Amino acid sequence: MNFLEFAVWGAYLTSMGTYLVNIGMASQIGIFYAMQGIVSIFMPAIMGIVADRWIPAQRLLGLCHLAAAIFMLMMAYEGHYFEVNGAGDASLLLLPYSLSVAFFMPTLALSNSVAYSILTQSGLDTVKAFPPIRVFGTIGFICTMWVVDLLGFQSNHYQFVASAACSLLLFFYTFSLPHCPTASNNERKGFVEAFGLRAFALFKEKKMAIFFIFSMLLGVSLQITNGFANPFITSFKAIPEYADTFGVNHANILISLSQISETCCILLIPFFMKRFGIKNVMIIAMFAWVLRFGLFGLGNPGSGVWMFVLSMLVYGVAFDFFNISGSLFVDNSTSPDLRSSAQGLFMLMTNGIGATLGTLGAQAVVNHYTVNGITDWQTCWYIFAAYALVVGLSFALIFRPKKEIKTA
Repeated sequence: MNFLEFAVWGAYLTSMGTYLVNIGMASQIGIFYAMQGIVSIFMPAIMGIVADRWIPAQRLLGLCHLAAAIFMLMMAYEGHYFEVNGAGDASLLLLPYSLSVAFFMPTLALSNSVAYSILTQSGLDTVKAFPPIRVFGTIGFICTMWVVDLLGFQSNHYQFVASAACSLLLFFYTFSLPHCPTASNNERKGFVEAFGLRAFALFKEKKMAIFFIFSMLLGVSLQITNGFANPFITSFKAIPEYADTFGVNHANILISLSQISETCCILLIPFFMKRFGIKNVMIIAMFAWVLRFGLFGLGNPGSGVWMFVLSMLVYGVAFDFFNISGSLFVDNSTSPDLRSSAQGLFMLMTNGIGATLGTLGAQAVVNHYTVNGITDWQTCWYIFAAYALVVGLSFALIFRPKKEIKTA
């Protein structure tokens, strides 16, 4: 289940930007990636209510993937029209894509709920049993990245067909999953709890308000490389010196080192948390984003490809260290009756509002430094790095929790 769940996403998440460039929609990469953040603000909560009250989680998971597959196939069909005719109405692509991700994004939470329910029914400890299972999600993501790359789908509509195929496979697979019962009346969350609205009361605390604001500011960085790394690397095809390099021709495989690093860095978190504490681990993550962007600006697919590789390896620290340590900080800083809502607020600020603002802002920067179809990518990456640096320094100076949270 986890393998297919993330295989759906890996088929297009890192290569869609190159596809949009190929069909003349480079200036709209930002809105496509921002749409994932926009729907993440409300759709997971809505589907959570549905699974809680009316439709078993495993059945709703399948239905969401069926809907996501149908709309993704519609996007692929329209994308083929663009490729054949060389032009078209952008809304014909954006509308089915938006509907597809609107149904897909809630499945990230639903798949976790299904896994927890099944493991609990089997008498297993979810804390110990789930992480090794979740690793298969990253493996699935990497596998479809490689398939799309090796089959030459990075710049055409077949990447969306591959994503839809994985969604359909998961839809059928859900019929084999054990039943996940809906909650009883006294366990059901109301709309206020489901949408995490109670957690906004945490903004009354200075420490938590600062933390959530910086979570949003860091969230700005989350989707930038997903949207623009592949178009950036493949843009070197226009330079004869780099046209035949491995990275240029297999950008997805090169970028997949980021996901491999992400898997490995999870194992390092307990050591870093125990040795440096939560605040310092979050600061390390913020400065890792500076390296992530800066190395892109300095590197190239030829003699400087090692900088690209290092940027991919740094991604694991940048992404995992803040997400996991930040989640732990929220868990330790809130009362038991607010923890679930607070976690939802943390995700809203980072992957919802922050990521949406980040992709739209990054698109504005890229558009500004694009003249006659040629982008000054180096300047763009330096601007992104400078932003991450300012956020990191500000966080280090402003965020001062009264006591260090115990992590071991």
